[in-house]
Amino acid sequence: MLPIILDTTELTIAIVGSGPQACRRLQMVDAAGASFVRVFAENAEAPMRELAGDRLVENWPDAEDLAACHVVYMANIDAGLQETLTAQARAGKTLVNVEDVKPLCDFHVPALVRRGDLLLTVSTGGKSPGLARGLKAKLEEQYPAVWAERLNVLSDRRERWRPEGADFSELIERTNQLIEAERWLS
Repeated sequence: MLPIILDTTELTIAIVGSGPQACRRLQMVDAAGASFVRVFAENAEAPMRELAGDRLVENWPDAEDLAACHVVYMANIDAGLQETLTAQARAGKTLVNVEDVKPLCDFHVPALVRRGDLLLTVSTGGKSPGLARGLKAKLEEQYPAVWAERLNVLSDRRERWRPEGADFSELIERTNQLIEAERWLS
């Protein structure tokens, strides 16, 4: 496993399917600030229609559609269609995640706790989504919504310290001092 955080502002992302898991994936990429999202679903269900809006394409993607994407999430579709679309996407060098079908996944989606720009994740490599959800609940308790503002405070201070000549080590030290003085991790 290689953990990375993708900047979704310039990536083309597809959601394939329209059930509850597909809706969650769309909500996730929207929360991540994805700019270029297409949703493919024949006979899309009402919740997906509402979430997707004009991004909805009411048919399944073809190989060309998939090759135009950087990342594809699939959920709530027939197993045979999942396999066909995964093969087509991989042929176009597109990364694929098929909900709860590990052999068809090029990556796994961690459990996420988002506090503004602060992103905390838990991954079990697809081995135990239940454990990941449990750990996510603990993180949500330990890091409430106030952490979004705390990150903003740290970012503002960092931007003031840089012109003062603080190098990377000094920035880390000052950050740690502020966190300790505010007792944010106590």
